[in-house]
Amino acid sequence: MPYAKLTITIPESVWISEVSRAYPETRFRVLAATANTATGVARIEILGDDPGAVCEEMRAYDSVTDLTVFETDSATSRVQVETTVPLLLTSLQDSGVPIEMPFEVRDGEVTLEVTVPQRTLTDLGETLDEFGIRYAVERVQQDVESDPLLTERQQWVLDEAIGRGYYDTPRRTTLVALADDLDIAKSTCSEILHRAEGQVLKAYRTDGRDAHPEVAATSD
Repeated sequence: MPYAKLTITIPESVWISEVSRAYPETRFRVLAATANTATGVARIEILGDDPGAVCEEMRAYDSVTDLTVFETDSATSRVQVETTVPLLLTSLQDSGVPIEMPFEVRDGEVTLEVTVPQRTLTDLGETLDEFGIRYAVERVQQDVESDPLLTERQQWVLDEAIGRGYYDTPRRTTLVALADDLDIAKSTCSEILHRAEGQVLKAYRTDGRDAHPEVAATSD
């Protein structure tokens, strides 16, 4: 199936586009989300210098009907947002594209990586055009024989972790130092590595079961 990497420009009429442009250095990490034609709900991690001020600005939008703060500190807030304008989520769902979480919104843009049938990829472009959402195709790889084991971002973080000695014994770097070097939040780095490690281990165990016949266990 084709793999594609797209940068989507969220329309300025959508509240998260305006807020993220007002705080261009702040990252809005969408952890979970669902939407229908009228409403949307998203769990978002806000990463920046003043997440409290960002939350207050978000509350001011008429299209944000509810905002609940679950936890917050000087650099991070985790919130749940209900909105009446889930334009981006609706357009993606209408095209039949499964959304891999988490993804980030920054300065009015979101980058998505998808591996879907050609027909679905075409539908995505048509749906974005229909909603008036601008996008740029950064990369397309045709005729992928099988789904990639890891996403491009997972491969990058895992490769950097290996190269910087995170998996050495003793370790030559820590999770905090690795996250700082890659300019991502510690929680983001941990989650990406956890997902990548899980995929690699599952693939290894599956290959091992396929390659070796079952051996009956015996007691002494």
